Amino acid sequence: MARTPTQGDCVFCGREFSRSTIGRHLTVCAKRKEAQAQADLSERPRQTLYHLNVQDAWGMGYFLHLEMRGEATLRDPDDYLRAIWLECCGHLSAFEINGVSYDRQPDPWMGRSARALNIKVNRLFQPGMEIDYEYDFGTTSELTIKVMAQREGRPLNDHPIFLMARNKFTPPPCVVCGRPATYLCTECMESEEGHGELCDEHAEEHEHDDMLLALVNSPRMGMCGYSGPAEPPY
Repeated sequence: MARTPTQGDCVFCGREFSRSTIGRHLTVCAKRKEAQAQADLSERPRQTLYHLNVQDAWGMGYFLHLEMRGEATLRDPDDYLRAIWLECCGHLSAFEINGVSYDRQPDPWMGRSARALNIKVNRLFQPGMEIDYEYDFGTTSELTIKVMAQREGRPLNDHPIFLMARNKFTPPPCVVCGRPATYLCTECMESEEGHGELCDEHAEEHEHDDMLLALVNSPRMGMCGYSGPAEPPY
């Protein structure tokens, strides 16, 4: 499989930090403070803004640091995470917050009590809170979201969520030639060898051509029919 991501870039200053230190850097980054001061000159409404750290629940190293508007609803991070990391086949998804499930499409027939995603996050989020998130209740991608901090101010852009940092992705070597791989054979991943990374050239001639998925910067890589996109929605 792909190498575990351990580094990421701060979008404000461009410097690289480890997964364990980039959150602390964002609290003191001078360039971030400059961006906040510039945003406070805008006409965007002042509100509570939340620093969220999103990671895959299985410790594979994928992470996002986001700043989210308190006036946004849970549908906004659901849409964002689908766009940047998860969406493949229109599966259902849910947040688990303080023992309550908030589902994209609450269904009483599923045997659990759930609420819709139209609730504003400033009614739910508190610093230190940890939130579980699932996408696809079959081949499930599980994430953890930690509310790192909150601040009062004007948002950094015109969208509900601002991307502050993201893990870097280094493709693994092709199992045939050693060049950077671009595809993953899910059939070969289930074999005894457990490797199926292939470059463009060797993917073209691979015997399991109907089992190839793109290698992308996402914890859903190799699952279901996921092939990206790997870029943020805005």
